[in-house]
Amino acid sequence: MDMQFLTSEGHQRVLSQLVFLRTVKRVEVAQHLREVVEAGDFVGNAVYEDVKEEQAILERRILELEHLLAIATLIEKESTDVASLGSVIHLTTHDGREYRYTIVGSYEANPCAGLISNESPVGKALLGHRAGDRVEVNTPGGVKEYALLSVE
Repeated sequence: MDMQFLTSEGHQRVLSQLVFLRTVKRVEVAQHLREVVEAGDFVGNAVYEDVKEEQAILERRILELEHLLAIATLIEKESTDVASLGSVIHLTTHDGREYRYTIVGSYEANPCAGLISNESPVGKALLGHRAGDRVEVNTPGGVKEYALLSVE
């Protein structure tokens, strides 16, 4: 995982998920494992193997989130009219369709929720532009042109 950017909301979501996994999920998995072991005959038991796999996946996820928090840079949104990380961009296409996107780091990206990555073709193309600019973007679906209506 290279450098990652997180909004304050994204940082809080990651932190909340990490706390949940450490305090609730870890206890649940450990209890389930104890129950399987106490039932005996766990060597070669499919349920035991499943619980051990679940535990390994959980611990891997905890390590991933800890690493993410350790390397993440918080997006400090400045009041500017130039598109940057954290900016909310209102744009339109040549056929009149309008979109509103927030430019975020790749971890938080969710285009269906209006969150586009600064590493995506559209996110990259928008960075550094202002309201009134026209931007051409090479996407997997071909070249698209957008007009920036506003940058917040």
